[in-house]
Amino acid sequence: MTSPTRLLSVLSALAGVLLIAGCASSSPGSTTPSSSPAPSSSSSGGDDTDLDGTLLDDGRMFAVITQGSSSLACTPQITQVTAKGQAVDVTVEDKTDPAVMCTADYAPRASIGALPEGVDPTKEITLNVTYGEVVDDVDLDGDPAFTGKPGSSTDYLPSAGWIDDGSLVLLTWGSSTCPPVVESVEGAGATGTATFVTDDGEVCTMDMAPRGTIIAFADDQVDDDGFTLTLVGGGLDGTVDVRG
Repeated sequence: MTSPTRLLSVLSALAGVLLIAGCASSSPGSTTPSSSPAPSSSSSGGDDTDLDGTLLDDGRMFAVITQGSSSLACTPQITQVTAKGQAVDVTVEDKTDPAVMCTADYAPRASIGALPEGVDPTKEITLNVTYGEVVDDVDLDGDPAFTGKPGSSTDYLPSAGWIDDGSLVLLTWGSSTCPPVVESVEGAGATGTATFVTDDGEVCTMDMAPRGTIIAFADDQVDDDGFTLTLVGGGLDGTVDVRG
């Protein structure tokens, strides 16, 4: 699951609710590993109808999962988020830089956004997602255990949420140009371990950006109730309780 593509765009203004040092432009995307880039334009949202999502950061943030090129630089951006009650309108857009080379594979990518102030993450939330020609609803179960308040400052701690049976999104914070790269994943029952590549000689920007990494276990390998993920390497050593 390693990736030669180490570029990651920075999350654009998250509805004015998070203060992220050094983040000057676009939203980060998934750290889903990619193969060697092949010349192509940015992927089109028109064919990507399989949308999913999860809540992160103790209920302050969320991820929208789209399907397309696994190249990190080609992960779609969340460009607009508004809310009325528990209904959240989300606009997701592909990057339009003609210099960006995207692989021609088809993989899940995580685009990270912030819930607007006033949304209650302990109750069910509906994301009304517009991605190119695709308009779809993603229902997210609230979690009474969430203590984070949308609109408040993050604690910059890792968090994770399930998006499907055996698949989760891991949210970490750090340099936008050096996202985590998964080296190996193993798990059984209610525990799992994700080992990340450690490159002490890598030159990284000094910003503090959210990075979404999709981690998948084999079918029926793990339980999604009360699951604990251990992080090893890549400066991420610790444990995370996976929610959702």
